[in-house]
Amino acid sequence: MGSENVTFQHFTVIAPGHSINTDGIHIGRSKRINIIDSDIITGDDCISIGDGSQQIRITKVRCGQGHGISVGSLGKYEKEDPVVGIFVRNCTVYDTDNGVRIKTWPALHGGIASDMHFEDIIMKNVSNPILIDQVYCPWNQCNPKIPSKVKINNVSFKNIQGSSTTPIAIRLNCSSIVPCEKVELANINLKYIGADGPIKSLCANVKPRLIGQSIPLGC
Repeated sequence: MGSENVTFQHFTVIAPGHSINTDGIHIGRSKRINIIDSDIITGDDCISIGDGSQQIRITKVRCGQGHGISVGSLGKYEKEDPVVGIFVRNCTVYDTDNGVRIKTWPALHGGIASDMHFEDIIMKNVSNPILIDQVYCPWNQCNPKIPSKVKINNVSFKNIQGSSTTPIAIRLNCSSIVPCEKVELANINLKYIGADGPIKSLCANVKPRLIGQSIPLGC
């Protein structure tokens, strides 16, 4: 928290898959943080990116078991600083509940999360490979009828391939009062490995721009 110009390289972080709140690396109110060529196996987020994070680069990370690579959660507290400039590239996510995720609380507090880019990512047996969740409310700690006031803007998911363990491989659930803007899906190729019907996308309060192939079809 509160760091600048820090690089984590060739790190290994391991926690039991059933352990609660065992984020591998948490970043918050920090600038120019690099995580490179590392293995993270946890029971929660492999990497969580909190408010005030700027110019964060995550490259060649192998993330297993937990909740994937997450921006957030955001919007729970007053006066959270903006999240700007998140770059996740050339990563592999396997056996997780989520792949790459942006999560914000349905709460009274506003915020900004912009310029977030997820590229060249392999998913292996992931429940929710691509996820924007603006109704994030674990353990019923909020009023789900209050929409999130965190503005999500300029997000891209590019060159993402692999397998989903749920039929909804792309879920973009944005705020009803500050809808997501400038969301792009490019060259997505995900395969559902279950038996509950065809693979699909589900979107609310967002109209993503589609570029190239999209499997499943974009919303």
